[in-house]
Amino acid sequence: MPDNNATITALREALEISPDNVPLRCHLGETLLADNDIESAETEFRKVLSFDPRSDRAKLGLSRAYGAQGKNSAALVIVEDLAAAPDAPAMVLVTCAEIFLKNNMRDDALATYRRALDRDPGVADSILAARLGIAPKTRPGDIWEDDLEKVEEDSDSFIVGGRRRQSAEGDDEDMFTETERPDIDFSAVGGMEDVKDEIRLKIILPMSNKELYATYGKKAGGGILLYGPPGCGKTHIARATAGEVKAGFMSIGLNDVLDMWIGRSEEKLHAVFEQARNNTPCVLFFDEVDALGASRSDIRSGTGGRHLINQFLAELDGVDSNNEGVLILAATNAPWHVDSAFRRPGRFDRVIFVPPPDNLAREEILSLQLHGKPVDDVDCKKVARKLADFSGADIAGIVDVAVEDKLRVAMQSGVPVPITTGDLLKASGKLKPTTKDWLASARNYALYSNESGLYDDVLTYLKIRK
Repeated sequence: MPDNNATITALREALEISPDNVPLRCHLGETLLADNDIESAETEFRKVLSFDPRSDRAKLGLSRAYGAQGKNSAALVIVEDLAAAPDAPAMVLVTCAEIFLKNNMRDDALATYRRALDRDPGVADSILAARLGIAPKTRPGDIWEDDLEKVEEDSDSFIVGGRRRQSAEGDDEDMFTETERPDIDFSAVGGMEDVKDEIRLKIILPMSNKELYATYGKKAGGGILLYGPPGCGKTHIARATAGEVKAGFMSIGLNDVLDMWIGRSEEKLHAVFEQARNNTPCVLFFDEVDALGASRSDIRSGTGGRHLINQFLAELDGVDSNNEGVLILAATNAPWHVDSAFRRPGRFDRVIFVPPPDNLAREEILSLQLHGKPVDDVDCKKVARKLADFSGADIAGIVDVAVEDKLRVAMQSGVPVPITTGDLLKASGKLKPTTKDWLASARNYALYSNESGLYDDVLTYLKIRK
């Protein structure tokens, strides 16, 4: 096994002599990835792209670094561009397929993986193939998993590894998720006043003035779709909304709904809504809703995905659905991937942009993050002014870095050392705002795919005139 530390040291020394050597810096980034130094790898790939913005090798490395840090939306933006290239190398397509799968875009992953094998069968990845539920075409009678849509469907059967088998009794598992009772309300949410006002109008006031709203034929319930960069508080404000109205809170992730068996995902989604309807008032929160409600106009979407979207729409406002008292919130980092039918009145009829916190909000978030920690007259206003475009999660990360630095000192002296303004400013210099990549992608959609005006708030935030 090669000594990665020695290799990394040698590469860094070589780059001191030739700092703009793109292949050498890519090699360093890939070695750092292999050594699990993900943040350093990200830094190196970013430097490469500053020298050569068209380097596919650096883009691929950066997407892998993002994926390893859980920045799936940022990784997805890169690989969508790479996979779209008609001459994309086979190994690049395999990595793109892996990242598509991480983002629960199974159909895209499958199509991209097949393109890779068609280009070079030698890049076959048995682990990825197993996760996709396919096996290579080795005999004339073999079929790919997505070819199975052509096989006659049976509502009581399901597919495993390219074969159809009958569902056995007793396969059902408990499809219910936990209902929380949050102990936070809007006072625990820094800034976001416009978002809070929209939620009050749509959700909180109808709950507290049911008779008045009933006079105008308005029911207590409905849906709001929150979109914006990762880490800006979409999940946090959904939980605080439930606390504000003293309602139950159900947070639904992809693992709570998606299932490999035909028809099971729809059953799970229906069970989730039924649980919420039986426990009103209840805030039903769907995170990463773009994975459950992807656009049906995407020709690569499979039949199973379209069935799930149709089920979701029926649960929101179908003939047999009564969601009075069910407050539905959803969050997405990629609203451009959400089917437009979800934005019809009666479904998610409020689409709200959750931007990075403004200066006042950053100050409030800092105060909340520092609450209960030993501090020495911290000037939150001064620190907040230095944190433009930092998300709430980024600010929490800055406080964590400052705390870790103080803990090192306190462990030596045995006495707690308070956090100062200087400590926070020093910590902020070690981190970069994670919202930049999202805003760059959103800017393109807002400028070139905004006929409905959905992304006007993004343009306002970026101070761009239409």
